[in-house]
Amino acid sequence: MCGIVAVRRLAGALDAREIVDRMAGALAHRGPDDEGVFFEGDVGLGFKRLAILDLTEAGHQPMTSADGAAVLVFNGEIFNYVELRDELRGRGHRFRSTGDAEVLLHAYLEWGTECLSRLNGEWAFVVYDRRTASLFGSRDRFGIKPLYRVQVPRAVAWASEIKALLALPQYRPSINWRAAGAYLTSARLDHSSDTFFEGVRALPPGSAFVVDREGREREWRYWSLPAPGAAPPTDNPAAAFAALFEDAVRIRLRSDVPLGVCLSGGLDSTAVICAMDRVGRSNEANGQPVTAFTYHHHDFDERRYVDATVDRTGARLHRLEMDHVALWDLAERVMRAHDEPVHTLTAMVGYELMRMIAGCGIRVILNGQGADETLAGYDSYFPDAWYTDLRRGRALRAWRDIRAYTAAHGGAPLERLVAMVERLARAELRRAAWYRTLAHRSQRRRAVREGWFRDVALPAQDEVPPFESTDLDAVLRRSTTVDPLPLYLRIEDRNSMAHSVEVRLPMLDYRLVELVFGLANEWKIRGSLNKYVLREAMQGRIPEVVRTRVDKMGFPSPFRQLLDGKTFDAVFELVTSRRARERGVYDWERMVRDLEAHRDSTNAEMASRAFRVAQLELWARLHDL
Repeated sequence: MCGIVAVRRLAGALDAREIVDRMAGALAHRGPDDEGVFFEGDVGLGFKRLAILDLTEAGHQPMTSADGAAVLVFNGEIFNYVELRDELRGRGHRFRSTGDAEVLLHAYLEWGTECLSRLNGEWAFVVYDRRTASLFGSRDRFGIKPLYRVQVPRAVAWASEIKALLALPQYRPSINWRAAGAYLTSARLDHSSDTFFEGVRALPPGSAFVVDREGREREWRYWSLPAPGAAPPTDNPAAAFAALFEDAVRIRLRSDVPLGVCLSGGLDSTAVICAMDRVGRSNEANGQPVTAFTYHHHDFDERRYVDATVDRTGARLHRLEMDHVALWDLAERVMRAHDEPVHTLTAMVGYELMRMIAGCGIRVILNGQGADETLAGYDSYFPDAWYTDLRRGRALRAWRDIRAYTAAHGGAPLERLVAMVERLARAELRRAAWYRTLAHRSQRRRAVREGWFRDVALPAQDEVPPFESTDLDAVLRRSTTVDPLPLYLRIEDRNSMAHSVEVRLPMLDYRLVELVFGLANEWKIRGSLNKYVLREAMQGRIPEVVRTRVDKMGFPSPFRQLLDGKTFDAVFELVTSRRARERGVYDWERMVRDLEAHRDSTNAEMASRAFRVAQLELWARLHDL
């Protein structure tokens, strides 16, 4: 992984090199191993390298093709670069390096913008085509690797992180209340291209752009999730999943530096580490035990599952233990790494875990991110599945699954069935624009009456929310492309790159995701089990105690304790600062009264509200806004 910068329309600017150097310098943490700049006409490219493949000078960027036709800056990995290189050699291409960057450059020279469909990886890159004086850029299918854009009077620029764009002398940062308001009122982050900085936007996942010599820009989507039923049918989905997953892990183990894995004790990371172990043992040159890292908190004890996986794989395990006080103490460092607020203390856990990983000499880490959103891994997806069956006239199947779920998790099955019938009725009403308008206005009035936030932070009163289907397939598509996966990918990237560590996510191999979205719902949720196809695919491949577990902890943190006597004062100081009072977005008296009333409480909703306001105010303080 690396840090990249691209700037256009700097022609005639005497300080062009200084500007690009300053922007790239802000990304030094992403690439401590090498650096470079390129200038031609009105184009400037900057690069900071984290060397993962081909550690020699042959991997230096900006990388110019042998014929001088194109120049590349590239952040990420093309995992199928070995196969692509063989294909390109067959077409007459010659290579000077053994890494993936040169393969990407030649893929562009061979296929132009159509090269994107051939790439399996995680990337953000910009190519300067000297033949046409155009810039071509792209971001991977899921947005694992970041790319931000801003336009100022003298330039348009792209960079791996917002902090690099803030180094543009003509950009004057201000708060984008569309993003900030959604965060304060609804805890939403990274659900659109908007950022907290007015005028700075993220290139959407699965997108590409071209800017021609006249500065005309065209942006398009080159990939999206397949339509339901579009995937080729398979007689044995579990076997197909297992084969693709094994290959996804195999190609993500291509590295010239040490690798490790994050292990939570859940199904996803356990599947990854066990596959890493199998591939490693089948490769005599790389038959060392896997190095694993886990976070432990006494309130969320998953040692039973972690220990079973360590016993099976012989992994070398490193444990991180931190309480909420130590996590909150990381708030400013994490904010500087992210450039924007985070969702919970879990982001701080990830930040410190990556620091420990880097301290152990690991430069590449794998984990199971992405499976929850594509395979229906959260408990909230069970009602979505039942609702979908009811809506499609499969009441007996819904009732059967409700009873199986209740037997495993407790509760009353009839109450759950009645709730689904009520949900079905409300969903039909939501199809009408008048109903959504009335519901929106009612919610907004309640937010004003009971909440902490004034009009500037709230959505417009005349805004009519679009109808969104709550069928399981539609919910999973939104989870993967809108909320929450894009946020989790941002958290993963910034936390890891703050410590110069690369993260690889085999569960988001696009072949695997396309297969999953082509499967019927019963392969995602069946009875009391979610991620059903993954569970079936992992028979005999992971410890049975993990494969059959029905509870889920994920990567939790002691968030409820945020308002206790150990951290209350620090949070309260941010929330009630003079700048916060003068901002005009808070019902300050209500906010103070509520916080004082909940001092030393474990009220999760109050802790969440206080955390969001404190995060916004910390972010604004760091950027003098």
